[in-house]
Amino acid sequence: MKLWIKICGLTTDEGVAAALAADVDAIGFVFASSKRRVTPAQAVQLTRDVPSHLPRVAVMLHPEQSLVDEVWRIFRPDVLQTDAQDLETLKIPAGITVLPVLRGGAVPDVLPARLLFEGPVSGTGITADWTQAANLSTRTQLILAGGLNAANVAAAIREVRPFGIDVSSGVERGPGIKDPARIHEFVQAARNAAGTAE
Repeated sequence: MKLWIKICGLTTDEGVAAALAADVDAIGFVFASSKRRVTPAQAVQLTRDVPSHLPRVAVMLHPEQSLVDEVWRIFRPDVLQTDAQDLETLKIPAGITVLPVLRGGAVPDVLPARLLFEGPVSGTGITADWTQAANLSTRTQLILAGGLNAANVAAAIREVRPFGIDVSSGVERGPGIKDPARIHEFVQAARNAAGTAE
């Protein structure tokens, strides 16, 4: 099965164009407190040339219901990504898929069909627990995030055997600014590693 790849925390037209050129499977926009935070209106502008088949992910962290509603009303993302416990209290608009985030530690007995396994704090380049991720990846479609870059993604894929991978700080040239060359290098390294791991 083809490795699923998401570039997250996009803030510029250049970054979006590089993600599209690299043929990724999803692109993410941060609506939580972060140097990568964008407004719903900015996300609309950044995705104006994105093909409709490419999922646009709204990334949040413990959001108020009003933020979820505002992002849905203006941006209309395909996916809402937020910590699993957030989803217990939010009213999710009809027509949006959810991507629950787990950060290690206690794991629920019943897992969602797909989840994102993250480091302790998103967007900081801190690596997730690959051993726990590998155990979980046998039970669900696990998307691995946290501290990935072109230098370590092959090892991560070999050890975890994830359904997908998600990168943000590992393809940046500065805080919040994606580097097209690093996006290309990362995606190539990931695709090559996934091909040899099958």
